[in-house]
Amino acid sequence: MKSKDLFEDEIKASKHLSNEEISNLPKWVKKDINNAIIVGKSKKIVQTSDGKKFHLNNSLNDLNGAEWSYFLRSVFATRYSTKGIDSYAHHIRKIHPSPKPPQLMEDLIRFFSKENQWILDYFAGVGGTLLGASLSNRKAIGIDLDKNYKQAYKDANKYLGLKEQKFLIGDSLKLLSDKKEIKKILGRKKFHLIAIDPPYSNMLSRKKTGEAVKKNKSVEATPFTDLKEDLGNMEYEEFLSSMNQSIIDAISLLENKGHIIVFTKDLQPTTEKPNLLHGDLINKIIEIPNIEYRGMKIWSDESINLYPYGYPYAFSMNQLHQYILIFRKVNL
Repeated sequence: MKSKDLFEDEIKASKHLSNEEISNLPKWVKKDINNAIIVGKSKKIVQTSDGKKFHLNNSLNDLNGAEWSYFLRSVFATRYSTKGIDSYAHHIRKIHPSPKPPQLMEDLIRFFSKENQWILDYFAGVGGTLLGASLSNRKAIGIDLDKNYKQAYKDANKYLGLKEQKFLIGDSLKLLSDKKEIKKILGRKKFHLIAIDPPYSNMLSRKKTGEAVKKNKSVEATPFTDLKEDLGNMEYEEFLSSMNQSIIDAISLLENKGHIIVFTKDLQPTTEKPNLLHGDLINKIIEIPNIEYRGMKIWSDESINLYPYGYPYAFSMNQLHQYILIFRKVNL
């Protein structure tokens, strides 16, 4: 228990902060503003009655200090359900070969933006990013080539009862490079986060192995689309070049100090090359002026079934993990 003297020495946040400072606080702090106090020598930290702390200089997100620290794990594992209410309409979204879990996207969006800020995903797929934006009270725009994916997003969004985000159908590579057209669509809108999960070169355009063979399922390729302009149908070097150009074209839409997160996965190595796609992407993207690499998170999807690749002759890895590459826009 606190002594009477300590109570008297407390600085009430509601009296210390200006109206503007209070209006800029996250909702969870404003709800408790009458009980919140100012702590620390800097007098920049607001502590709510449950002990959670928020720094007034946090212009990146609305998280408290403990949530910030927890997010900084470089490696994390999940096992998201694909059935029932906890699957977030996976039964609708599964028409995509690798739909991103909305819960995962929500966590990323919450760290790299504040409420009501804008998020862009120009490889939207079935809208995992858009659903994550709605779950975290952000605004988002998605772009994808496939109208069937848009319909799946709309159906999943309706099923979940979320606010619908804007979803454009078209070739994002061409659209981003057309400054007049993109301005017509977006106006002067700036994004605080660009979150993309592009095809990993032509990985899904190849015949399947592993579990498909084991369970006598079809081993035919499952590309995202059969369109030539789809990155998922491009060879390695062409993919790297097109990906890089997309970020060059998109950078003008990003706020200064805004972030770009890119999901990727390495291809299996061959005798000719290691196929370290994540490293090749990093080296390519940091050649772009105003872009700096900030690090990566490694996501292990524990729901993936294991298969004895290479047994009993050689080592061949089960890739459960994906790389989440993090970049930031800076003024030079």
